[in-house]
Amino acid sequence: MKTFSFSLASILLLMNVAQAEKLDDGFASYVPVTWGDSPKTAFNYRWRAPDKVELGNKYPLLFFLHGAGGRGNDNKGQLNDAGGIKAFVKQGVFTSRQSYVFAGQVPNGQRWVDVHWGTLEHKMPKASKSMAMALEALEEFIGDKKNQIDPDRVYVMGLSMGGYGTWDAIQRRPDLFAAAVPICGGGDKSLGKKIAKLPVWAWHGDKDGVIKVSRSRDMIEAIKVAGGSPKYSEIKGRGHNAWTDVWNSNELWDWLYSQKRK
Repeated sequence: MKTFSFSLASILLLMNVAQAEKLDDGFASYVPVTWGDSPKTAFNYRWRAPDKVELGNKYPLLFFLHGAGGRGNDNKGQLNDAGGIKAFVKQGVFTSRQSYVFAGQVPNGQRWVDVHWGTLEHKMPKASKSMAMALEALEEFIGDKKNQIDPDRVYVMGLSMGGYGTWDAIQRRPDLFAAAVPICGGGDKSLGKKIAKLPVWAWHGDKDGVIKVSRSRDMIEAIKVAGGSPKYSEIKGRGHNAWTDVWNSNELWDWLYSQKRK
């Protein structure tokens, strides 16, 4: 039987490496930004560029809207919510898809859309403070030439509270996005005509007890009535975590990154 001996220095080195790996939560690759003119109007977001950015090229951008669990002021929770930060890596967002990600954070007690999640329908209210600032910050980010973003390939995706936010964002600014993925959310079904030409792929679990599946069904029907051709995945037996299916759907991610603004 072979025996191995380690010096104290080598043991400490191994412990340090293990600790470093434990602390590597993925956030080091995301740039934190506090956007706004004063603390009262500040908006936190993080962004990450593709792994390889070549001068002169333009790249797509994913605008990600977190759920209620990502709220706060740490400028991290929005990416930790529902495992989004790991899903982006798993789906090659920064490698094979060569995409930017822009993820803002809603403060505690606030929402992307000022409506109750349990309602069966709603009319689009005035833009919430977080949505208004997020859209302003996003457009400024896109317009910054240093970022090399293709304005015809800006996508929006959000889950739960962010699913509401995704419907809200595209109904306010259908001209801004090339495609949208609202996950277990709901919007103003009277505005289906505004987004009839926008590629949309909505997701919802048929057993969702937090946000009724009828919210997604109604939005899809409204778009169809207006002449659109949205995609819809209703997951049988799934509760309020349809994002799990989104994270694992290669088809969805391939579809999303193939869209261009018309």
